[in-house]
Amino acid sequence: MDLHVINPFEFSVSPHYLFDRQMVLLACGDFAKGDFNCMTIGWGLFGTMWSVPAALVVVRPSRFTYEFMERYDNFTLTAFPTKYKRDINYLGRHSGRDEDKLSKTQLSAVAADLVSSPTFAEAELSVECKKIYFSDYKPDHFLALFIHDQYDGGDYHRLYYGEILQIKGISKYQGASE
Repeated sequence: MDLHVINPFEFSVSPHYLFDRQMVLLACGDFAKGDFNCMTIGWGLFGTMWSVPAALVVVRPSRFTYEFMERYDNFTLTAFPTKYKRDINYLGRHSGRDEDKLSKTQLSAVAADLVSSPTFAEAELSVECKKIYFSDYKPDHFLALFIHDQYDGGDYHRLYYGEILQIKGISKYQGASE
């Protein structure tokens, strides 16, 4: 796809739609060494944290991608046209611990511009992030009871904040300038 660099102040996205309906692929590792994994995520945030453009992702310790998030200092977030929904769903249902799941899809990992983690040739949006903070969810801090329903048996997420280093996307992600 023909992606262009988007200034974070001009980045326009419907985050709830993106994470909940379109879904996003989180990738982490070292593309050049072939040591990376990706997983579909349905939870995440974009915004400003500590005066920098930031993304927030959460990963359960039981997920294979967690090992990569712990070893590497960066990650990418990618979104795809709807024709890749089957592939995104496959990557969310299968573990890279058990198989080369990416080879079972139409998606092609490629080098990102600024981080070691890969992005994808078919992406319509690619966000490159450097980790700047992590924290673990603490069940006794949940103020709404419904949150506990998301954690049958524990396996509480770790939060990762990433400073957004670069955003590339198609024109629908380019908002109006000031």
